[in-house]
Amino acid sequence: MATLRPLTVEDVLRVNGSRRFAAALAAASPFDSLADALLAARRIWLNEVDVTGWLEAFAAHPSIGTTSSSVSKWSKEEQSAALSTATDSTAQELSEWNAKYREKFGFVFMICASGRTAPEVLAELKRRYANRPIVELEAAAEEELKISELRLTKLFSAETAAPPTSGSSNRTRPPITTHVLDTALGSPAAGIEVHLEMWKDVSSTPAFDNKEFKGWTTLGTSVTNNDGRSGQLMDIVDNVAPGFYRISFNTSKYAPSGFFPYVSIIFEIKRSQTTEHFHVPLLHSPFSFTTYRGS
Repeated sequence: MATLRPLTVEDVLRVNGSRRFAAALAAASPFDSLADALLAARRIWLNEVDVTGWLEAFAAHPSIGTTSSSVSKWSKEEQSAALSTATDSTAQELSEWNAKYREKFGFVFMICASGRTAPEVLAELKRRYANRPIVELEAAAEEELKISELRLTKLFSAETAAPPTSGSSNRTRPPITTHVLDTALGSPAAGIEVHLEMWKDVSSTPAFDNKEFKGWTTLGTSVTNNDGRSGQLMDIVDNVAPGFYRISFNTSKYAPSGFFPYVSIIFEIKRSQTTEHFHVPLLHSPFSFTTYRGS
């Protein structure tokens, strides 16, 4: 799972806007595994980057709720839950509190917004506004590190993805794949049982107001290896069937004292996407998890 090439400063600046961080992480690459890259990132961010570097990284982020066309793809993905759940009044309140926060602390409100709704982000902003500046600076730095770890995982996935076969649509791997990363330890999560299912009930579709969930058919099961990657969960086919899929992870055995007994992620493959690849990873800790569509 090593990176295909050493990272450049430009690569890392997509992950974190601090040039000192980018130069140091690029110099430490290539890495033998994602876990090594994450450990190096944490060490560099906390031990080698000073406050000036922290502020430089913060400045690379838009305010939560910003919809400008200049916002990066990753920022849009990370804020998608907040943007989709923001009412006009919530959006206005977020804007006002963002301005109050910047006036008090001198930098943009930093939060790893992936999967968080607008009300959740607003509540956290109000709570942290009461912090003393030194406390809030450290809190913001921790959130920046979470974002950097999430983006580094995306960068690593892109680097290690199999290249397309020239002149052919034949696949070398199943159209749906996954891996699990333990974000609390910064390492792959081995030994997690994974199930992939497809919705087969033609009379209805899985929806928020349809809680019966009796229409699922198992396509395959596996257990994550030492790199956190599952084995083959379905056949290797050129065109995956369109429809709804559910990928589930038995996290209770991996983290018995954690909050989540299992994690299930439901997603839809549309008819226009049947030749595409869908990598659906789980970034898990005992008390939180996130996911995204990778390549």
